[in-house]
Amino acid sequence: MKVLTFGCRLNTFESKLIEKIGSDLQDIVVVNTCAVTAEAERQCRQAIRKVFREFPYMKIIVTGCAAQLHPEKYAQMPEVFRVLGNREKLTRKMLFSDEKVCVGDINQPIENIPLVTDFEGRSRAFLQIQQGCNHTCTFCIVRSARGKNIGLPPERVLEQARVFVQQGFSEIVLTGVDITSYPYGFNSLIRRLVSEVDGLKRLRLGSLDPACVDDELMELLLSFPILMPHLHLSVQAGDNLILKRMGRRHTAEHVIRFCTHLKKMCPDFVLGGDFIAGFPTETEEQFLNTCQLVQEAQITQLHVFPYSVRFGTPAAKMPMVDTVVRKERAARLRQLGLTLEHQLLDKMIGTIRPVLIEREGYGYTDNYLKVQVSSGQIGDIIPVKITKRSENELVGEA
Repeated sequence: MKVLTFGCRLNTFESKLIEKIGSDLQDIVVVNTCAVTAEAERQCRQAIRKVFREFPYMKIIVTGCAAQLHPEKYAQMPEVFRVLGNREKLTRKMLFSDEKVCVGDINQPIENIPLVTDFEGRSRAFLQIQQGCNHTCTFCIVRSARGKNIGLPPERVLEQARVFVQQGFSEIVLTGVDITSYPYGFNSLIRRLVSEVDGLKRLRLGSLDPACVDDELMELLLSFPILMPHLHLSVQAGDNLILKRMGRRHTAEHVIRFCTHLKKMCPDFVLGGDFIAGFPTETEEQFLNTCQLVQEAQITQLHVFPYSVRFGTPAAKMPMVDTVVRKERAARLRQLGLTLEHQLLDKMIGTIRPVLIEREGYGYTDNYLKVQVSSGQIGDIIPVKITKRSENELVGEA
């Protein structure tokens, strides 16, 4: 079986599970789609046609968020053998279903969240603690594709974390659609993981909603060395009116206050963020407010997307910013992020950081900076002296 993955880390996680449950199948290609934007769907359809041209003898099963939202659209493609929903793709029997379309109600309750226990060749393991989202961001259709917020009970999270530690993984990454809305208490879960999982070396958090980061989380991050000095925040914009129109629940001031205090208490802390450039109604002044937030909050790892219309969302009905302007603003914001990232990397030269070796020849520091290093076994955490910067990466000596 071959699995082609688009979109978020959660999709990557689930693709690994699909590979596991269908490891004995030889004639199937699964395309795990993304629907975050119309452009993302276009790329998925393009990939399906390409797969069919290159592997005409294989059966193509389309799944993921795009399949969940528009199953009939994909079922009508002549290249497609079967369409599975986000729930169905994680069940082996559905791979053998006689029905062309197997897409159920994403909001129906489920007993648990499937777990992946095999990350062969990796030094980090991803632990999915929840699925779905209860919020209503005006640009996002993920709630329709992933369903309502559900969480893996804390005892099962702890149990799985212990399994990963026993399997020798040096780092566990908490993942999900909206992990800060973990229904059993996000901060409480973190406290239990760092306190009750013996042998856990590193715990890294997935993308966080700024509306849910608070003083208690700050205290945890600063108190437990197991928690890595790196966060990625779903910021999206730095202008309060645009944030309101996006349906976000945080303000620019909240993000700046949290980030600056974190950096003050731990100067080596690295911050990343997601941003949308050219959201409907955004003016040049409002865009510059986003640039100002990036600088003040010292966010150096930027994931920037020009706004792409997602039909079926409230934002799609708002007055649009010209496409050329969207792309131009996205390019400017990316360049700002790159400049700030290079400044950060240059400051790392001469320091010694603990590096987790993930592949032969490179690894990641505790604050999630990529380092080229010639020694060390995969899975080892070793002290590395940073000697120079090579473009967007560091170079070090063990």
